[in-house]
Amino acid sequence: MTFRFNLFKTDTLSSARRGEFITAHGTVQTPIFMPVGTLATVKTLSVHDLESIETQIILGNTYHLLLRPGPEVFQKAGGIHKFMGWNKPVLTDSGGFQIFSLPKSRRLTEEGAVFQSYVQGHEYKLTPESSIAMQNAMGSDIMMVLDQCIESTADHKHSELAMELTHRWALRSLKAHRDFIPQSPHSQALFGIIQGGTFKDLRQRSLDFLTQLDFDGFAIGGLAVGETKSQREDFCEMVASGMPADKPRYLMGVGTPVDLLEAVRRGVDMFDCIIPTKLAQQGVVYTSKGEVKLQAAEHKFSDEKIDSTCPCWSCQHFSRSYLHHLIKCREVLGWRVLALHNIYFYQNLMKNIRQSIDDGNFMEFYRSTLNEWQNQSVDLDSQSSREPAVFVAPPRKPKGTFIEA
Repeated sequence: MTFRFNLFKTDTLSSARRGEFITAHGTVQTPIFMPVGTLATVKTLSVHDLESIETQIILGNTYHLLLRPGPEVFQKAGGIHKFMGWNKPVLTDSGGFQIFSLPKSRRLTEEGAVFQSYVQGHEYKLTPESSIAMQNAMGSDIMMVLDQCIESTADHKHSELAMELTHRWALRSLKAHRDFIPQSPHSQALFGIIQGGTFKDLRQRSLDFLTQLDFDGFAIGGLAVGETKSQREDFCEMVASGMPADKPRYLMGVGTPVDLLEAVRRGVDMFDCIIPTKLAQQGVVYTSKGEVKLQAAEHKFSDEKIDSTCPCWSCQHFSRSYLHHLIKCREVLGWRVLALHNIYFYQNLMKNIRQSIDDGNFMEFYRSTLNEWQNQSVDLDSQSSREPAVFVAPPRKPKGTFIEA
């Protein structure tokens, strides 16, 4: 089945959009939040858990899955869907952000990136072509081109060089994708990634260049890497407004519920972020009244639910006192219960956003929801919203060992 995007409606008072995209593994309603399944699993949650809270699509990580279990396992299993028992759509990123997060343990060239595996210590070379080959082996429904992501504080010259390299890699990724189509058993879409740092002229150049190419959708990359909230929102609005109306718009690695609301208002359709599961392991949950730190002593004797207005399994079965105990003891059950609630919170937020656009009252929903969140207890740093490369000191590399991905 060929990937297709249908735009149903654009809000009259904002740029919020209501649509769907169709893949070989199902149809996804947009705007949509994609839980991050870095290692072919969303941390602590089963596919049954994800299905029970109406998760439509998840994200997998090319960099991590390349290192372990590797493309041969996915080829034998028949792709990532069969491997993990997930029958709905999967998007895989290219590994560009993970390369960015290893500045001291990788070498970047025109050809690609050479880095040392944190699993066995071997050196790997990741190129636009090998990234596509790995994603093809996984059989994801949406693939991402390999890009060069840089820090938000980079100057104009370095941002321009990274953007131009991203463009050249995008052309190579597109060609590799076309070369794989005749021999691929999978029907896969490919998205381009717009870069340019925090410079309007570079963002416009990247937008102009990439949107002339035959990608199935486009992503805004290079945000959630340390820029200010106002910069993130300004560049999100600038880039999204220039993207083709008939293709999905994806803001990578963002973010908090407030971030999602702001980006939907600016015309973005797709999001991913590790925040819901990362915060769960820190004992932090989202509620209708803001964020709650369940490890705080005030919850030790509380028989309240996480959120009295929430119908999710976690809120129906566990008290704050019990969850405070589990988090203090670092019990995995606590992480699972809180992760399930947080992902449900995100999915329910997106469902309500979609309904508000359908009903023609998105801006009313936007304002009332932000008003409820004005007294947040935690001010999240956007830098925590992406999954970095896991790097620990590897064993000494055997002489002559070099693996080209």
